[in-house]
Amino acid sequence: MTNLTLGEQILQIPLSDRWQIYHRLQELMISCSCPADGSLRVKVNSLLEAILVRSTIMQLLAPRQELVDWLEHCWYL
Repeated sequence: MTNLTLGEQILQIPLSDRWQIYHRLQELMISCSCPADGSLRVKVNSLLEAILVRSTIMQLLAPRQELVDWLEHCWYL
């Protein structure tokens, strides 16, 4: 999965998922845009926002087994 750092990030998200991710990030009040080049630009201002962006992307793009493994990992912590 994508590692995010603070600042503006340009994410290559499949077009079929881009708008859904964009709208979810808007709901979370995370600054983002979808320019005509097909990318998703996200401005990450804090570690919390980085976690929220990663989580949003994972929910839509990660294979089911990866999500199950992540949940089990969190459960054991």
